[in-house]
Amino acid sequence: MSPDKRAPKRSSKKPKKTVRVRLAALDPGPPYVVRWHPEAVGERDASWPPREQTAIFHAVQKLEAEGPRLPHPHSSAIQGEVGRGFRELRPRGGRSRWRPIYRQVAPDTFAILAVGPEAAIDGAGFDAAVARARQRFDQLDSTYD
Repeated sequence: MSPDKRAPKRSSKKPKKTVRVRLAALDPGPPYVVRWHPEAVGERDASWPPREQTAIFHAVQKLEAEGPRLPHPHSSAIQGEVGRGFRELRPRGGRSRWRPIYRQVAPDTFAILAVGPEAAIDGAGFDAAVARARQRFDQLDSTYD
């Protein structure tokens, strides 16, 4: 007689134990606080069309709601040594010409340190914005949050 093929297979292996990290202990959860560096405010308000300003404000609202879990295409890590630890907000899912450069400065706080053009449109301008963000971050007081 043939063995029943529908019978569950028995395994001699013990089930693997999984280690789960409690994200709540590491991440305070929404709402997050987004602060603008005073010089970045000037870059943001540099007589842009209302549509671009609205797109940036909507991207900031998404960052306030999602925090470090804000997915691509709304946020992206900046490549290169100078940009290590910094991220760019990508208004309108990356279709905006402008990129707010930000960094997490506390578990529940993000600082937007510069605003520059999108890298594919103006690579030198984007690199300059990242350098400004790095310089401003290095000058921040440790109590800034």
